Amino acid sequence: MTRNKLLLFSFVLMQVPFFSQETVVPQQLDTIVIKSTRIDLPFKENSRTIQMITSQDIANSAATNVADLLQQVVGVDIRRRGTAGSQADLYIRGGGFDQTLLLIDGIKMDDAQTGHHTMNAALPIEVIERIEIIKGPAARVFGQNAFTGAINIVTKKKLNNSVSVHQEKGSFGQTNGSLTVGKSYENTSVIAHVGVLSSDGYRDNSDYKNSNYFLKGVFNKKKQPIEMIAAFFDKKFGAQNFYTPESFGFNEYEETQSSLIGVSTTFNTGNFKIKPRAYWKRGQDIFLLKRENPGFFRNQHITHKVGVETNASYTSNVGITGFGVDISKVSISSNNLGDRERTMANLFLEHRFHLLNDKLDITPGVAVTYFSDFKFHAFPGLDIGYQLSANLKAYGNVGVTYRIPTYTDLFYNSPSTSGNPNLAPEEAFSQEIGMKYRGANFTGSIAFFNRNSDNLIDFIRANTATSVFTATNITDVKTQGMELDGLYHFTANNFRQTLAFGYSYLKDDILDQNKDLSRYSLNTLRHQLSTRFSSQFFKNIRQNIIHKYAERTIGTSYHVWDASVIVSLPNISFTLTANNIFDAAYIESGFVPMPPKSFLFGMRFHL
Repeated sequence: MTRNKLLLFSFVLMQVPFFSQETVVPQQLDTIVIKSTRIDLPFKENSRTIQMITSQDIANSAATNVADLLQQVVGVDIRRRGTAGSQADLYIRGGGFDQTLLLIDGIKMDDAQTGHHTMNAALPIEVIERIEIIKGPAARVFGQNAFTGAINIVTKKKLNNSVSVHQEKGSFGQTNGSLTVGKSYENTSVIAHVGVLSSDGYRDNSDYKNSNYFLKGVFNKKKQPIEMIAAFFDKKFGAQNFYTPESFGFNEYEETQSSLIGVSTTFNTGNFKIKPRAYWKRGQDIFLLKRENPGFFRNQHITHKVGVETNASYTSNVGITGFGVDISKVSISSNNLGDRERTMANLFLEHRFHLLNDKLDITPGVAVTYFSDFKFHAFPGLDIGYQLSANLKAYGNVGVTYRIPTYTDLFYNSPSTSGNPNLAPEEAFSQEIGMKYRGANFTGSIAFFNRNSDNLIDFIRANTATSVFTATNITDVKTQGMELDGLYHFTANNFRQTLAFGYSYLKDDILDQNKDLSRYSLNTLRHQLSTRFSSQFFKNIRQNIIHKYAERTIGTSYHVWDASVIVSLPNISFTLTANNIFDAAYIESGFVPMPPKSFLFGMRFHL
């Protein structure tokens, strides 16, 4: 599709009322308190670009993993290397995979080794209450790694007394199974989950076996509730051409593990709300360049992150003040990167003013972070919102963002890749303006953003004749774009129907500086279009049709159509999911072609 045709197509679709990615009743969404901020605010009161995927969206999607869910959100680019999210890189608004922060219940899941492991910690969808997606200059809220945005996975607090068994079979020998149990006692509630996803692979050396385990408990509910969360993810997968082209003839293989333990509570004392938290995160990565010959080239990395933090807010006549401190220590033991450690401390302060009869809100804030190897850095920012009417709000925000290099950026060494210990941190100044509309049957938003980045890190070659990619601070990069999205509800045959639409446009000047030389920056999404029709015409049957269009900066483009049917009966439901129905040939990342059309049949039994 040419650019003119795409813009024409977008204009035609824009004639329907704008709507947002959220697919629940607007009144219900308005009551949800967003946890992706230091100050807890209802969804409708935030003056940032925030989108949500709710538990209802997840139940209606028939998706098997978080990566597939995020594929439908414009402005979010999930670059997968296969099915079931075996490996997927997370990008927001043209940033790199090291520039987006993933959180679980507010716990930062950044990996000091590489952002390639970010999605390794994505939870099983059965235990997710909602996913909060915050875009733009979020670094002053979260600090390091939230360069272009952040995604917070909020887990369910309880499942009452329930048991759910899920089984799926499909193309390429896909076999997925899980057991989820919820139990509530007088003063305690517990959620436990175990799941296994496996496949023979859709091409040579693309098989996988992924296991996930999750446990959450809420204790002492009557007096001072204490939340404990524990998760373990183990992935083993053929990594054919994940990092090298087919012509090299390697048979790559990888195993990753991600572990998390966290404990938190909340104290409410008058106008004060204090939320302390302690956590430990462990990551492990084993990579073989030749699967059948482990001694040829083998990397093993083990990372640890231990942290404590306290976030607090104080409500007074002049608004809400949020403040907090986060101290953590990371370490890595690696046969390639060496044995290294880093201490980080982050101080945060912001205040939300309400003026003009609460129509105007102004929130200045700053975060100051200390790195033992990169010293002090500050992240100032400002959010402004104005309620134009009961349903319409205008907002804008500016902020400074920052990212220090990963250990892979600094020290990695292989025949084709070289780190650089002299790298400078990345910096950017980001701005955004937008409008949000929330009505009874349709909601929508539009945002325009700009990001001026300095010292962006990429692996580039000095010239096309050189085969070694070296980590380098490239010159200033300017990124501009816009996003619009919306959701329209209507009734047909006495059932609620949902039509969703999203479009994003992004332009940067990376190619002008690194054409034919860059390893990771070339696949930016120039145009992204996502449409979804979720329908129900009979009591127990729901359908979804999803269309995704992508045009990347280097000129490649593709259309992908997915569909699903969900049949719900008492205590049991059946799903049929079809992916890439028309056999589109496309690549999302590197040298790995995505799967052809596939089908997955599932059954869920619940008590």
